Amino acid sequence: MLRINDAITLADWELVETFSRSQGPGGQNVNKVETAVELRFEAERSPHLSPAVKSRLKRLAGRRWTTEGAIVIRAEETRSQARNRELARERLAEMIRQALIAPKRRIATKPTYGSQLRRLKAKSVRGEVKSARGKVDPEE
Repeated sequence: MLRINDAITLADWELVETFSRSQGPGGQNVNKVETAVELRFEAERSPHLSPAVKSRLKRLAGRRWTTEGAIVIRAEETRSQARNRELARERLAEMIRQALIAPKRRIATKPTYGSQLRRLKAKSVRGEVKSARGKVDPEE
């Protein structure tokens, strides 16, 4: 069970953890111990998330979202498998918490009367500058 907030808790069947050897250089321990964790969350099939949250989660996940509708998070920062499991679960929980926040609707506003006047004044000044750039009449 992974607790996201007071209302949402993910079941164990939605999370699949696989372990592998971490990449990069290491000592004698690196070839024996599988400390890297790959956490897979079946987001598309999850009954705990609404469709709006799933769509925001898909946008937040980016490349971590698979074609099957799962999120794959890989953690291999530490040398401890238990700590890497915690890190992966924390990342998933934080991503879901961000997806739960619905963006505010933008309320369209009219420009103020003063800003309209300033814009028109700037346009007329610019137009005068450009009109003054014309060819000079040789008779004058």
